Amino acid sequence: MSRRHVLGDLYARCDAISESIPVYLTESEPERTEEMEPEVVGHADEGLGHYADALTFHLSDELCKRLSAGHFTYTFEYEFADPRTKGPRARVRISSISLIARQNYKKPEPRGSLVRVQASDPV
Repeated sequence: MSRRHVLGDLYARCDAISESIPVYLTESEPERTEEMEPEVVGHADEGLGHYADALTFHLSDELCKRLSAGHFTYTFEYEFADPRTKGPRARVRISSISLIARQNYKKPEPRGSLVRVQASDPV
């Protein structure tokens, strides 16, 4: 997958990935899974040759299909390339990628069933 697509806003700040990095699978946002340990499902590295500006994910076939179909969002663990330089434009080095399963679309419920009020016969 394209580095720009995966890294988004971090693309311009991210150093090249020189070794494979772990890929974790979590079922929800990291803030909600503090008691659960994410599962390592594979690794990613930077493509070589023709796809030099791409990340190659080494995952199971099922996860690859879901990833390519857009069933996941990404979060990253990273460290600053130069620990003395921090800030919004400092260079970073990715240390791991987490795939977060997107929640299925829930059909909105109707606002409420209309209650029919029948007029009583005038007395």
